[in-house]
Amino acid sequence: MKINGAELVVEAFGPEDAPAMIVHHGAPGLGSRSEPTRSFGPFADRMRVIVFDARGSGESSDDEPFTHEQWVADVDAIREHFGYDRIVMAGGSYGGFIAMEYAIAHPDRVSALILRDTAADTAHDHLAVDRARTTDRTVIPQWAIDRIGTGRFTSDDELRDYWRAILPLYDHRHDPAKDAARLAATRFHYRTHNAAFGQNMPGYDLKPKLPGITCPTLVTVGRHDWRTPVEASQVIADLIPDARLVVFEHSGHSPQLEETERFQRVVRDFLDEAGVG
Repeated sequence: MKINGAELVVEAFGPEDAPAMIVHHGAPGLGSRSEPTRSFGPFADRMRVIVFDARGSGESSDDEPFTHEQWVADVDAIREHFGYDRIVMAGGSYGGFIAMEYAIAHPDRVSALILRDTAADTAHDHLAVDRARTTDRTVIPQWAIDRIGTGRFTSDDELRDYWRAILPLYDHRHDPAKDAARLAATRFHYRTHNAAFGQNMPGYDLKPKLPGITCPTLVTVGRHDWRTPVEASQVIADLIPDARLVVFEHSGHSPQLEETERFQRVVRDFLDEAGVG
């Protein structure tokens, strides 16, 4: 689909006349629509679930700019293409940054907001570095620790080596076979990753704007998330009026995959309470 000058790969599931949910994946330059498809695809029994590879990620084109403003504009263009006045906006990790920014930029377009393992600023990033350095499940090379959240990669191969090194940190229950499969399935776009973390993140701070989000908001996080800890989600839940925070006690960075049944139940209950779907 041609969106704002980029070729984006977009998929939609569920009844065309159902309320819409657009889900933004995380990890620019590493992530893709595959995770949102697994995580939110089951809600296609009641929603029109729309997932896509953001520009510079997955199978979509590498057309710059790779900025939050552009990614937000792409979400709105996708919404407009499908003809929806309002959507449920969802996003995990870095996708949560874009989901929050979309809700701030287009408050009249968002009927509900679903966030997963994300943050409103970079205040907790040092904890990720500490956890990578002290983990007892593997040895993270110092060069990889030095690059966490920096956007300093010179090639796709170097980004692949970094991803391989830090993958053991993500799940609460480490499964090397799962890491290998995830690595093999990843498409690498190091320039996107560099822009996201080297250019966008140094000035990232949504805290002053979060009280202006008035739609029903669900904030979910894994208790053992090494990258965006519970404290980061607590900040979001405290600042968005009447936001609901749910902590998944047996999950790392991906409770939607590690505690699938409970995650889906929590989201369904939230949608019911919000009167959506």
